[in-house]
Amino acid sequence: MSSGRLRLARVLLGSQVATMIEYRAEIALWALSGVLPFIMLGLWSQVEGSTGAAGGVDGGAGIGLDRLQLARYFLSAFVVRQFTIAWVVFAFEEDSLQGRLSPYLLQPLPPLWRYVAAHLAEQATRAPFVAAIAALFFLLQPWALWLPTPQRAGAALLATILAFTMNFLLQSCIACLCFWSERASALERLLSIPLLFLSGLVAPLETFPPGVRAAAQWTPFPWMIHFPAQLLAGGSVSLAQGFAAMAAWIAVLLPLCLGLWRLGVRRYSAMGA
Repeated sequence: MSSGRLRLARVLLGSQVATMIEYRAEIALWALSGVLPFIMLGLWSQVEGSTGAAGGVDGGAGIGLDRLQLARYFLSAFVVRQFTIAWVVFAFEEDSLQGRLSPYLLQPLPPLWRYVAAHLAEQATRAPFVAAIAALFFLLQPWALWLPTPQRAGAALLATILAFTMNFLLQSCIACLCFWSERASALERLLSIPLLFLSGLVAPLETFPPGVRAAAQWTPFPWMIHFPAQLLAGGSVSLAQGFAAMAAWIAVLLPLCLGLWRLGVRRYSAMGA
């Protein structure tokens, strides 16, 4: 990468970080709004407790996971979710409707890179709040405290980066539909339903029936949350299968996104473009 592009990247990221810091209170609320995994932890812990009382052998016999595994998994799912969220479709749609997209298209920097920088800046601003919530979790649940091995932590970090890339590309494909429709975000809301249930946010995939679990693995959703969360939590996962699936989905979504972008820009017409 040339020095000019490096300087451009630093300036773009710096400006986006400064913008996000101005909205750090709102970002803190966004972080707090992602506590669904903790709610599900409470629900599944009740199931675990009732099955343990009924079975009298192992508290997690009814769902295949014990109390400690559930706590670590849902905390990991919370952390992974915080750094894989993508909202480009909503930002792109608003820019398109408000007329901000036209001057962006006239500039030498492709607009999608602005949204990439905005997401990275938002994640950097969100990180301290995520760390504080995780620390509070361990303060309230000290028996769940653990540190992943360096190998697991590195694999989980890579998986989280790839999961964000997948989610961003998927959202960008939907955002490109704004060139044809003013409300492409409606499709994103439809996708939020399978994302919620098949990604592992409401339950680990190990609790699903084998047929449902096998079908879910052919979608991108389990690799966005469940796979990196299990890596971080120390669960049993196939590294080769997980990373191969993520690479395959990125290989599908990237050219699809670029193709939709080129087609959309060709037909785009607005004041100033």
